[in-house]
Amino acid sequence: MSKSSKLTLFIFLALVGGVLFGWLDPYHASKMQPVADAFLKMVKMIIAPLIFATLVVGIAGHGDVKNLGKIGLKTIIYFEIITTFALIIGLVMANIFKPGVGFSIDLSNVSMAAVEKMQNVHIDHSLSHLILEMIPTSVFKAMAEGNLLQIVVFAIFFALAICAVGQKARPVLDFLHSTCEIMFKFTEYVMFFAPLGVFGAISATIGQNGIGILSSYAKLILITYASLILFVVCVLFVACKIINVSLKSLIIALKEPALLAFTTASSEAALPKAMDTMEKFGVPKNIVSFVMPTGYTFNLDGSTLYLSLTALFCAQIAGIELNLSQQLAIMLTLMLTSKGIAGVPRVALVVLTGTLAGFNIPVIGVAILLGIDQILDMGRTTVNLIGNCVATAVVAKWENAFDYEKMHGFITTVSLQNSNSDIQPLKKKANKVESKDKNYTSI
Repeated sequence: MSKSSKLTLFIFLALVGGVLFGWLDPYHASKMQPVADAFLKMVKMIIAPLIFATLVVGIAGHGDVKNLGKIGLKTIIYFEIITTFALIIGLVMANIFKPGVGFSIDLSNVSMAAVEKMQNVHIDHSLSHLILEMIPTSVFKAMAEGNLLQIVVFAIFFALAICAVGQKARPVLDFLHSTCEIMFKFTEYVMFFAPLGVFGAISATIGQNGIGILSSYAKLILITYASLILFVVCVLFVACKIINVSLKSLIIALKEPALLAFTTASSEAALPKAMDTMEKFGVPKNIVSFVMPTGYTFNLDGSTLYLSLTALFCAQIAGIELNLSQQLAIMLTLMLTSKGIAGVPRVALVVLTGTLAGFNIPVIGVAILLGIDQILDMGRTTVNLIGNCVATAVVAKWENAFDYEKMHGFITTVSLQNSNSDIQPLKKKANKVESKDKNYTSI
């Protein structure tokens, strides 16, 4: 069994073990969150130097400066198209299955304090504010705060300067190339702790909320996850089909980062490994290191779908019937307000609260969602990850830079690893039988 297969197995076992621990011993399980937080902090210390080094090397190392503007424009166009489909699917599913109609839960256990704090969070959605937020006052501050978009902007200017300086900047470029290799090896070491982080995150979630919360919110959970699966199967499948890439093979290749994203409900936990995987999958380094971090600001497919679905859920709980024009107005509002705010805690619920207030819809639904947000966040974070990985492949194909030979080679390698992990126990069994036969013969 390969290292990757072993790690995936250990993460899965940690997931099952975390659920059981949270169910059987909720008191101690609820105190396991620091274990998950420690792992997430370890991942965060990788991200800034990894993105900076890979993006600079990707641009300056290939001298591909002229195409940078085209890549950026194509990336934003793709993001807008895909997130629009995500919003539409959320609205359609909410209208068909009506998760808020007949929803019954003890409202006395619902705390409005957290929602009131969200209402007080003011977010400037103007274009001028978004542009200003993209520009770092200090790259070290951007790295410390984990502001991916500001790191990307600084890295682009840094790469352009290296290209302009020419041969004199070669030592810096060589240093950053070595930094890339070091950071990917660093990522491997940090991933050894992933099962512990997963165990802590899942056991804390189940321990704090109780296993019974799954039955109370069963309808909403099922509709949300069905909507996310529908988006992946219909929209992302079609996007992959257009560029002649197998979505199934891509998801198999992404099984480790996707499992990390699902179990920790953190995009950052999966980002380094996902970037490495997409580069091996055939997407050039400069496109991966530009599209992936930018996507976590502008292309949160799972989160945008969740927002449109839960906006109607909140209206249905309050008994408010929204006509088509009102729903379209909500969708357009969400299309604008869901961009550029990835750094805000509980970002989806903050955006949802502000949108509901703008349409005079009671925010009691947000208070209800708080109890189940972690479990729903696991699904939407995974779809965010897969959506951004598909985006890198689409942009690479659009630029005629996707390496299909590299993709097929990587798929073959992954398939062989999986088949070897299945064959290995059979080989061991055959060897035991063979050794027994030899013993009998010697007698």
